Amino acid sequence: MHLGWFRPVHCKSVSAQEVRAVLGARKAVQQGMIALEMSLRGLLRNFGLKVGAIARGQFEHRIRELTVGNLMLEAATEPMLRARASLRRELAELERRVRQLAQDDPVRHRLMSMPGIGAVVALTFRSAVDDPARFTSSKKVGPWVGLTPSRNQSGERDVSGGITKAGDVNLRRALCQAATVMMNRGRSTWLRTWAAQIARRRGRKRAMVALARRIGVILHRIWGDGTTFQAEAPINRKGFNEPNLAQLPA
Repeated sequence: MHLGWFRPVHCKSVSAQEVRAVLGARKAVQQGMIALEMSLRGLLRNFGLKVGAIARGQFEHRIRELTVGNLMLEAATEPMLRARASLRRELAELERRVRQLAQDDPVRHRLMSMPGIGAVVALTFRSAVDDPARFTSSKKVGPWVGLTPSRNQSGERDVSGGITKAGDVNLRRALCQAATVMMNRGRSTWLRTWAAQIARRRGRKRAMVALARRIGVILHRIWGDGTTFQAEAPINRKGFNEPNLAQLPA
């Protein structure tokens, strides 16, 4: 400590930790429900019974339809169906809680002005960053989340590999999901056009990572400036719209 050989660590606020607890509970219940559904599918598949692609609301009816008349299969699946129904009710309650948290906070409401950013992504970003003043520049959010290419340098060797995957894994996953949604659904914006240009030059996976990194940068800027997302191309320092998108680096 005397010599200064230490790094300052940000201690998250109590409110951020509480939001992360709610999001963690939601994720755990969701994973439990999905695990039960996959177990039911695997259990019936051994008997040649395939559930197939079906809406989540019809899943329980489909399982009972396949097991009707078989007492052993009914005895095996009924407890799992009851447990799934209970988890589904709890998940719906947690979803309502998450949406209410997002609507009550003006910062989260501004973050959700960007296409592809829902309540879960906005809450995840706000609780992970906690304080926008932690970053002197919005561009530092990308490396902090682990969405920048890793480099292996030794002597004359200089190899750029995959992303570093540093930082909060839940935030990185949320940003990648938001980027995937923006690229495939929703209205057309300058940001989606920028990602489409990268996808044509470098491939969809690299475009998704680049878009996720830029989403994190823009969300931090929205939070710090108190603005909302603009669907039109931003104005650069020279007074023109966004430069040639095909020439922008990934």
